[in-house]
Amino acid sequence: MVEKTPILDTLTYVFLILGILIVGFPIIYALIAATLPIEDVSRVPMPLIPGDQFLVNMKAAWVKGDLGTQLTNSFIMASGITIGKIIVSLFGAFSIVYFDYRLRKIAFVSVFCTLMLPVEVRILPTYEMAANLLGPIQSLVDLLHLGWLMDWFATHDISVTLELSLLDSYPGLILPLVASATCTFLFRQFFLTIPEELCEAAKMDGASAMTFFRKILLPLSKTNIAALVVIEFVYGWNQYLWPLLITTNPKMMTAVIGLQNIIPQADDLPFWNVAMAGSLIVMLPPVLVVLFMQRWFVKGLVDPEK
Repeated sequence: MVEKTPILDTLTYVFLILGILIVGFPIIYALIAATLPIEDVSRVPMPLIPGDQFLVNMKAAWVKGDLGTQLTNSFIMASGITIGKIIVSLFGAFSIVYFDYRLRKIAFVSVFCTLMLPVEVRILPTYEMAANLLGPIQSLVDLLHLGWLMDWFATHDISVTLELSLLDSYPGLILPLVASATCTFLFRQFFLTIPEELCEAAKMDGASAMTFFRKILLPLSKTNIAALVVIEFVYGWNQYLWPLLITTNPKMMTAVIGLQNIIPQADDLPFWNVAMAGSLIVMLPPVLVVLFMQRWFVKGLVDPEK
């Protein structure tokens, strides 16, 4: 039943418009600043009437910030994190729900416990691993004094150093962030709602576990996957701390970090119009993903297919 309450409807619209203005004002302000010349954007207060320098400022931001390379790096990183998280989480949840093995509960509890650990807590050991993937093997070689054994076989001194670094590389940007406890938990909860009879019917028809996964679970998970694509792409695109640690080569810099090259420093002219234009360019790809996936995103959150 839908009730007609004009007063409540009016109040609802008033609060809705106020909320939109509060949330959207920084973006509107940045959009207006990106259209103004430096003389207008430096005035206090800044005029709120758009100017005609939008394309000029966009071009200046693109060239000054080298945004072409950085946007490519950000897109590869965000896409890799999104695809990796969904694949790992799907198989993790599938294993926990549909396979009966001894350490299944321990595996789920371990995954669940990582929900309580923010990225900042894990970032130092993660960096150590990314700096040298073979570090644990090197420690084992040193602990067991295997170098002495090699010296004995070779009859002269041999120094063994194992090193495989992921610094300044796409795998280094992507791989440490592909494990997601949240996605695994959400897929597990969804798989638990699928009737057991469906799995039994697939077994009676001779379907293997992977056939059941590929032909039944994946199609049923389409809306969930679509919703998580949006969430994880925005998450990957907005990463700041991890790319800041893992990359020192300017060619591997992401767009979010590269914005600092456009922001005016203390001794520079206040080209805030160019900085705002650069911010809008960096903001555009995740906005487009949200707009393009909006229908599937909402459906995945409120109406999963079963």
